[in-house]
Amino acid sequence: MRPRLARTLKALGPGVLFAGTAVGVSHLVQATRAGASGGLALAGVIVLAHVMKYPAFRFGPQYAAATGTSMLEGYRRRGRWALGLYAALTVGTMFTVQAAVTFVTAALLIAFFDLGLSPVTMSALLLALSYGILRVGRFPWLDAFIKVAVGALTVATLIATALALPGALETAWVPSPALVAGAGALSLAALVGWMPSAIDVSIWQSLWVLAKAEAEGSLPTVRASLLDFHVGYLTTALLALCFLVLGASVFAGGGVELAASAPAFAAQLVDLYARQLGAFSRPLIAAAAFLAMFSTTLTVADGFPRALTVLARRFRDPEHPAGARPSQAEPRAPRYWTFAMLLGTGSLALLAFAGGSLRQLVDLATTLSFLTAPALAALNHRAMTGPEVPRGATPGPALRAFSLAGIALQALFAVAYLAIRFGG
Repeated sequence: MRPRLARTLKALGPGVLFAGTAVGVSHLVQATRAGASGGLALAGVIVLAHVMKYPAFRFGPQYAAATGTSMLEGYRRRGRWALGLYAALTVGTMFTVQAAVTFVTAALLIAFFDLGLSPVTMSALLLALSYGILRVGRFPWLDAFIKVAVGALTVATLIATALALPGALETAWVPSPALVAGAGALSLAALVGWMPSAIDVSIWQSLWVLAKAEAEGSLPTVRASLLDFHVGYLTTALLALCFLVLGASVFAGGGVELAASAPAFAAQLVDLYARQLGAFSRPLIAAAAFLAMFSTTLTVADGFPRALTVLARRFRDPEHPAGARPSQAEPRAPRYWTFAMLLGTGSLALLAFAGGSLRQLVDLATTLSFLTAPALAALNHRAMTGPEVPRGATPGPALRAFSLAGIALQALFAVAYLAIRFGG
């Protein structure tokens, strides 16, 4: 059994990176807030978000394993307009996404260690640390760090959830009308936007599959790639429900207003957990929260430059299958670092402009992801059903129908959000 277990753990990679990316603001902030405002009544919303986005996320690593090329090559084959649309959506969200996840990570670190630095300064230091890890260790270090972080995070969160579950079971099980109408609907859009993550991450997953293949010298089979994906995806779903339970147990019914500023929210989160679960839980909650956020900061710092590097090349020429040529998306490529420095500078400028508001920054990022999700899900569907995908690797009729239903639901929710937001 040990050799088989070792092979299984070695096969894991992009799916765990997905979990490291997803289990961040969407879980620590949005799922906790959902539990605080609605108790366990919003568990169905979290489950629905995972279900309707499942095909779009699955198609990223599946396409890479089946074709040996990234999902961006699938976009190019649909037409340059698809690359242009992805470029517009990426540029429109990347600074806000990186700023939001880095800012929350910085706030947690400041609160835990009572540091005198501002969140913007700490964010700059965390980005520098992230880029240092990527520069020195490239994909192998990223892969190894996230496996350790996600494993430790999962253990810590499950223990904390087991302690909090009795209190959460006493909260509401049916959503009130206020949670699904008006301002409540706008908050739900922010929750669903990054639950489990933005659809952009499916493209990063396809690139991480190819990076792992280059590092190990062989492309994984579609079956192995899907096993890795499902491990990561189910982990994100489980942890989302855990943070909902934690929010319901600690915040709901206590008359506590969640702080708007990032440092205040971080301190409040840990203090209230410690008060309700016991002082011994403080290091546990602190470790889980920081690991969740730093893993997200690190993977986002790699994902955007990696995707933009490949995107720029796809406008010029087709992508060669894995192994045909060295990757041009790894952190050794000059263009990768050009995009990384652009991302870091723009994100820090946005943080300085935002003035320290956690709620507004996170809600803006998650809502943008919510509104762009149907377009990216549709592009993933078209790529996965394209003629370049080998017959045995294409989705069957049931999965195709499932994918189309998910796209339709996401589009319906986006239209409903816009109607509520701008229709008075």
